Amino acid sequence: MKAKSKKVLLTLCCAFALVAVTIVGTVAYLTSQDTVTNTFTVGNVAITLDEADVNTDGTVIAGAERVKANEYHLLPGHTYTKDPIVHVTTGSEACWLFVKVENGISAIEDSSNTIADQMAANGWTLVDGTTNIYARATTNQAGENVVVFENFKISGTADAAAYKDAKDANITVTAYAVQADGFTSAADAWKAANFQ
Repeated sequence: MKAKSKKVLLTLCCAFALVAVTIVGTVAYLTSQDTVTNTFTVGNVAITLDEADVNTDGTVIAGAERVKANEYHLLPGHTYTKDPIVHVTTGSEACWLFVKVENGISAIEDSSNTIADQMAANGWTLVDGTTNIYARATTNQAGENVVVFENFKISGTADAAAYKDAKDANITVTAYAVQADGFTSAADAWKAANFQ
């Protein structure tokens, strides 16, 4: 009986172990898991500046691509096409626009149609504390094309010395953009950007 008793005891131990494993195997903690993944992109402000391609007499070359520079042959009383346009690039953030206009022919410009007058008519205002930096009064969105001015006209009454001084003069337009977000005015954006 001793062997039988050992066998029964061994069978009982095995049965108990089987029940214990089954019970332990069915005990589980309630759990849950979830994930949030953040993807970051960096915003950008992007602009381009160009003007119509013109002949030296200021007439537009039909069908030509817009360009970065033109040459002009100046004559008294003549009007020349010069139409710089700032393009806010598709995908750009909303922005404040600025232009620096260095007008080397201001001494011989016709006073009835100055570049400064055209800029004012197009919504550009002089930035306080500057002499040739202009800002748009409103923010600009991606895809907008903003005209700076359309042309310039040479005075028919300027003296010969002024024409001679204008021989090697330039009209240089430089465009700038600053993100609109975080600024309530163009003046604040200009000051913060610290352009030179």
